Amino acid sequence: MAQNVPGTDRPAEKAAGHWLLAQLGKKVLRPGGRETTEFLLRRVLGGEIDVVEFAPGLGITALEIVKRQPATYTGVDLDPKAAEIVRERIDAANHPNYRVVNASAEETGLPSESFDVVVGEAMLTMQTDHHKLDIMKEAARILRPGGFYAIHELSLTPDYLRPEIQQEIQRDLARSIRVNARPLTVSEWTRLAEEAGFEVVDMYQTDMALLEPKRMIADEGVGMAKILFNLARKPQIRERVLGMRATFRKHADHMGAIGLVLRKKEA
Repeated sequence: MAQNVPGTDRPAEKAAGHWLLAQLGKKVLRPGGRETTEFLLRRVLGGEIDVVEFAPGLGITALEIVKRQPATYTGVDLDPKAAEIVRERIDAANHPNYRVVNASAEETGLPSESFDVVVGEAMLTMQTDHHKLDIMKEAARILRPGGFYAIHELSLTPDYLRPEIQQEIQRDLARSIRVNARPLTVSEWTRLAEEAGFEVVDMYQTDMALLEPKRMIADEGVGMAKILFNLARKPQIRERVLGMRATFRKHADHMGAIGLVLRKKEA
């Protein structure tokens, strides 16, 4: 899988942090781990429903979604290599109701009010606030009235966090993970959701412990052995990963993970 992971054509010092971790064999690349993803899926999936997933990445959540046998599954990913990985993981070739389209989450090209659930994880954080809102509005557009949008993102705490601290966290994350991450406080995520046409109906919060041993064991299981082996033999990647973990630990008091279940408001 590693040679097929997006970003492997870039040197270790420049690759985006999530694809770097994927090269090591890490499967769960979401800030709140499997526990947050499972919380969201338990609350929004069930029955013969039509599901869309924005930016499914390596398809780990996609596989969990199709295991629940929705009527249809549609992945939307701008990266053609990632889209192909997800198609293979969910065996889309043998399931006519499962597909992955190569498109932007801001402009999916999907028909309006045609889906019951949209899932998006660890992708809004990587956008400007303007683009966050555009993506959330696109989710609202394609959802049927009363449909659910489940998001899993980085969060900041407390709600009254000083702007200079927010800016420091953004700068440190950009240097470390090579992506301009812009996490929000709970009230900011809520306000953005409401502006896009949603109401918050459920919430899950946990530590941002993506690279902590306890979370990694819970997320990866026996896959931890492969990750440790790859870390030992790839010093450039190991240096980057240790740098990312140091950044996460530095801001642990102000940075967490959040899962929000949003419901599209009825007109």
